[in-house]
Amino acid sequence: NFLGATRRCAIMRNHLRNSQARFGLVAISFHWFTALLFLGNIGLGLYMTSLPLGDPNLFPLFQFHKSIGILVFALVLLRLLWRLIDKAPALPQNMPAWEKQAARAAHIGLYAILVAMPLSGWVIVSASPYNIPTLFFGGLQLPHLDIIATSPEKDLWLGRGELTHWLIAWASLAGVFLHGAAALRHHFLLKDDVLRRMLPTKNGTEKDHTC
Repeated sequence: NFLGATRRCAIMRNHLRNSQARFGLVAISFHWFTALLFLGNIGLGLYMTSLPLGDPNLFPLFQFHKSIGILVFALVLLRLLWRLIDKAPALPQNMPAWEKQAARAAHIGLYAILVAMPLSGWVIVSASPYNIPTLFFGGLQLPHLDIIATSPEKDLWLGRGELTHWLIAWASLAGVFLHGAAALRHHFLLKDDVLRRMLPTKNGTEKDHTC
């Protein structure tokens, strides 16, 4: 009936948004989808840079790597926008102040990595002497950064971009390891809901959602 359908729609809307206790399905989807794409792209980057320059798979792999990087960048911007719209649940009250500050600093650092990684890649392709266009999954062409592409110091930009890209890649792996280790510590040692609140459940998000 109409009232039942209205209630189900209201419950679904609540499930999409964060509550005071846990993240909603939108934030959860952003989190895991971005993480999988980002980590997968790092693995792809390590693999393709090990191939010889004459390998026929190198060009399509580079284009795919760049496309995933653009997608990650777009997802991060959307995720930051959603975070402004939908406030994140508070950290557990019994968590020490220093740990709360460390958690916030870690999140800021991870966001910075997710933004800086594709930007440094954009610098690399803009400064590359090969001047190969970047096609988003074979379609839309992403323009080069004109200030870099026309710079007389393109070689300097290329070196800086490649070094930054490499350093961020390894820093990101360290950051993800620490982030995951902290989540597992809360789940198995402290036995709180820090990890569970970022996991989807059968019933959507949680019991305390109301219409």
